[in-house]
Amino acid sequence: MGRSYFHLHLVSDATGETLIAVSRAAAAQYQGISAIEHVYPLVRTSTQLERVLGELEAAPGMVLYTLVEPELAGRLEEACREFGCPCLSVLDPVLSMFQSYLGTVSTHRPGAQHVLNGDYFKRIDALNYTMMHDDGALPEDLETADIILIGVSRTSKTPTSIYLANRGIKTANIPLVPGISLPPGLEHVKHPLVVGLVASPERIVQIRQNRLLTLNASDQTPYVDKTAVTEEVALSRKLCARHNWPIIDVTRRSIEETAAAIMDHLKRHRLQFIVE
Repeated sequence: MGRSYFHLHLVSDATGETLIAVSRAAAAQYQGISAIEHVYPLVRTSTQLERVLGELEAAPGMVLYTLVEPELAGRLEEACREFGCPCLSVLDPVLSMFQSYLGTVSTHRPGAQHVLNGDYFKRIDALNYTMMHDDGALPEDLETADIILIGVSRTSKTPTSIYLANRGIKTANIPLVPGISLPPGLEHVKHPLVVGLVASPERIVQIRQNRLLTLNASDQTPYVDKTAVTEEVALSRKLCARHNWPIIDVTRRSIEETAAAIMDHLKRHRLQFIVE
């Protein structure tokens, strides 16, 4: 059977990131069906909304929105009724619960989650730190990290580091390369949580072979030899076991799932400093 498609209109008065994340999480539960996404960020005026409605009329489908201005939300819902398009405010149920529990109404501030507050600058600082400490760079500065990721080549260290940095977590990553010594200070750090990332040798070999193909490089190398890769992974596990560093197998994990597991370890790691 062929794949089915439907139009999905995401209308936001901010960046639209919330809608994209929610809609993709829902769409992923339906096999064989894909959404044709129409994303409309920063819709904050009637003129901007009317352009959206023109596209909605031309390609009817489901509509998810985050519009905090009642007038704009009302106009969108009215148009959806006219076009026969199901329409849902993603934030309304959440805001209603907040209002009920807190006993106060919300302020209508489009994009309020993106204000330039302390958390925002913390994320920028973490991103700068993480980019400067990628792939073993600046090893003398490891004590200032929140997390240090170690692992053999192609265990998703860099993308996981960047994802964590977007959460405000300063992350360094260090490759474990046969024949190359570890940074002198790594085995003695106190503040950072050190996490080992591993994957099955089969998966690592497959990724490395694809990497060599993109570089037009020869595959006659221990880099893609299964026996050699198996030994690399075994040595990385032994290293982590020797220092009691947690290990996460990323073979079947997405970057988001890996990061969530790391952040769970980080919470427990930080508790020991509070107890002490």
